[in-house]
Amino acid sequence: MIVRLADWLDHRTGFRAARHHLFDETLPPGTGWAFTFGSLLLLGLTLQVVTGTLLALFYAPTPDHAWDSVRYITTSVRGGHLLRGLHHWGASLVVVTAVVHMVRVILFGSYRAPREVNWGIGLVLLHVILAFGLTGYLLPWDQRAYWATVVTINISKLTPLAGEFVANLLRGGPDIGALTLTRWYGTHVLVLPPALFGLTALHLYLMRRHGISGPIREREGIPQPFFPYQAARDLTVALVVGAGLAALAWQGAPALEPPADPTAADYIPRPEWYFLGLFQLLKYFPGRLEVVGAIVIPGAVMTLLALLPWIDRARSRGLADRRWLLSSLAAGVAGITTLTVLGAMDKPPASDGTWNVREQAGLALMAGDTCTSCHSDSAVAGSIDPQRVSKPRDWVSSHLLDPEMISPGLREAPPTNEYDNGAILAALARGRSGDLPTLSAEEAGVAVLFNRNCVRCHTLGTVGGKEGPVLSTIGDRLDEAGLVRQITAPLEVKPTGDMPAFFDKLTPNEITRLSRWLASHRSTTSSQ
Repeated sequence: MIVRLADWLDHRTGFRAARHHLFDETLPPGTGWAFTFGSLLLLGLTLQVVTGTLLALFYAPTPDHAWDSVRYITTSVRGGHLLRGLHHWGASLVVVTAVVHMVRVILFGSYRAPREVNWGIGLVLLHVILAFGLTGYLLPWDQRAYWATVVTINISKLTPLAGEFVANLLRGGPDIGALTLTRWYGTHVLVLPPALFGLTALHLYLMRRHGISGPIREREGIPQPFFPYQAARDLTVALVVGAGLAALAWQGAPALEPPADPTAADYIPRPEWYFLGLFQLLKYFPGRLEVVGAIVIPGAVMTLLALLPWIDRARSRGLADRRWLLSSLAAGVAGITTLTVLGAMDKPPASDGTWNVREQAGLALMAGDTCTSCHSDSAVAGSIDPQRVSKPRDWVSSHLLDPEMISPGLREAPPTNEYDNGAILAALARGRSGDLPTLSAEEAGVAVLFNRNCVRCHTLGTVGGKEGPVLSTIGDRLDEAGLVRQITAPLEVKPTGDMPAFFDKLTPNEITRLSRWLASHRSTTSSQ
């Protein structure tokens, strides 16, 4: 009965021929464990497609909901933390396996004729894999994702002749926002997957057309079919690596940082580990030389790799005939590894203990009515001690956005203010590791005003944006009257400037207080 059913199905589908094509391929004698990485990479890519599809069922690609949807997946979806963990660590598995597979191809000379085209397709596939990692990094829409994307787009501006065009294409508008997230999500789930499927299919087709290159030196023996010999090796490697991946995934993906805060210009971004080498390389080429580290050196390396089948003119694939190539490969791997390790070890500089203006604003806001209406010695939630807040940052972020998350019906959620919320989070982070400053009512008030209106564009001390002039010593150039005029009518002061007027956003009293405070910041005054 089973045989008759199989015959019927084979007559209509030809599955026996497909099975023969997949499992009965003959391999050169000596093919062994070194040739398992291609199958492992295919398994990793399949895992990423499956887990990514499941994550997409719960993900909302808008700035207002992206962070919350990722938090919901992690905390509320059954098995969600495991699903995120599999996708996160699976991305690292794919990158590592792709690089190891490429190194194996170079060591064995598998790029030589007639496999030059397949080598080029493999290099393009590596770029597609890295593009998946780059576009997926933004999707959680937390601080780490947002500011790493800011750095990426700034690097894209270094593209010769088309820097601003590329940056605008990636950004989708004048600022990183909804269009940026939509474009990166669309690229991640709509553009890159078809490219991945097509290139993988072509890569496998050419691999089957020309066959596996086999060991470096031909060995005597009878060719063996892929199944069961090589298939058993592939399965063994897949089970061992899969067990390690499952153990990592059980711990979940790295914790979400607070939601993206465009005002936190003092945030020091860190890319995913497989971009740390490039991140570290850029530090050695400051200013106008940055294009060398961002474009010239990586471009030269990839060009040499693409031309490798034509550069390599050795008599054979033997290691003795390609000493120069293997030396170059060892130097390249050592260099990339060193840069990656240095990037991982390069931690943000420790604070000197002084509270910056953003942190002072957060401390002032916590002492204001918005927080003390619930958090005080006589209120329902008790007072807040910034030095003893034990809740994680993502929990505090959720509470600031929606107080009802822990107290349904207690009070309505206040209007969301990313400037205030970011300042409170900054103050809580500093409060855990330092003494609290004593602020007068005037100092607290102007710190809040500066954080809400100035910090995005102007740097003061150690915090602030880069679009406008640094204000740490603004008192050396402008007095109080000059600052009032600059704030209320900036185009009269500088017709070609792009600073907006604040006369309709701040009261005359607030403008006067802010101007007087800024005028006090001179080169002889300690920065805040």
